[in-house]
Amino acid sequence: MTNPSILTTTLQTLIAKAIDEAGGWLGFDVFMALALYQPGLGYYANDSQKFGRMPAETRAIDGAQAGGSDFVTAPELSPHFGRTLARQLAEALQASGTHEIWEFGAGSGALAQQLLDTLGDQVARYTIVDLSSALRERQRTRLAAHAGKVAWATGLPARMRGVVLGNEVLDAMPVKLLARLNGVWHERGVALHQGRFTPADMPTELRPPLEIPGTHDYLTEIHPQGEGFMGTLADRLEAGAVFLLDYGFPEHEYYHPQRSMGTVMCHRAHLADGDALADVGEKDITAHVNFTGIALAGQDAGLEVLGYTSQGRFLLNCGLLDGLQDASLAERAMAQKLVNEHEMGELFKVIAFGAKGQPVWTPLGFAAGDRLHTL
Repeated sequence: MTNPSILTTTLQTLIAKAIDEAGGWLGFDVFMALALYQPGLGYYANDSQKFGRMPAETRAIDGAQAGGSDFVTAPELSPHFGRTLARQLAEALQASGTHEIWEFGAGSGALAQQLLDTLGDQVARYTIVDLSSALRERQRTRLAAHAGKVAWATGLPARMRGVVLGNEVLDAMPVKLLARLNGVWHERGVALHQGRFTPADMPTELRPPLEIPGTHDYLTEIHPQGEGFMGTLADRLEAGAVFLLDYGFPEHEYYHPQRSMGTVMCHRAHLADGDALADVGEKDITAHVNFTGIALAGQDAGLEVLGYTSQGRFLLNCGLLDGLQDASLAERAMAQKLVNEHEMGELFKVIAFGAKGQPVWTPLGFAAGDRLHTL
């Protein structure tokens, strides 16, 4: 295990050099990319444990503990997440006439394992796109029983067919920060002051996609990388579908006048803080997703938007309750966290797209409670 203090010092030195080479100011999106993805040093590129259950809490299913993890994702919370999602992916594979799943950012491999165990011969190949060599090795160990089907990639091929899946991927894509100060818009970046990373603002022509009423100071994000990702998918996906699950809002909620402090947040040891410039490389940095922007980017690039709804409604539509009929009380309690409005059920959303030129269809997960009209 890498010593966190050495790792952080090395990464900070590298970022400090990047700031100097950029003339003393580095856009937050560039800083975030280095902090998360710099090979061997960034949060997602080093070998620290990230995924798990709450600290010192025994997993009701298999007895495993958090063991120093930083946050919990849905497939780590309950295996019924992947088993339920598998019903939707099976339908999508059949509707698109494809036999491959592409998962972005597979984390510990828990979701891949749940899907492969459930889908069986319906999946001929499962490709994981992940930049972290440490996570790839962890996934390889966990998915050993499916070694004949699983492959890894660090980028997308020129052409692809299959169902694309991203669970909590968009929130980890670097964002630009915009700050309205005394009525003037600035791009917020990072500078060095007395050896510390500090926020620094420069006037900009960039604007949020919606005008923010009022004259009060306002901090928010725009998402060019996430929207660019949708364009890349649209360009390369010849047949198939895309399902993205993450936390966020439609545009009118994202840029609400009262959301004046933005959504950037850090996670470590199951605690959250808002200081992305401290302890660089030792904690996650995320921003909520503007699902309207993602939908428009996909649509403008040629994808068909197939549905948008809350994670809770999506999983219920896909038969989560049916899968719990023979579950223990402990299993049911953990699965309930996936759909409860005050836990993951409402904050997390699901959006789906179909590849260019394919017939439009309504996926199972959006059969009731579709919210496309709110985007």
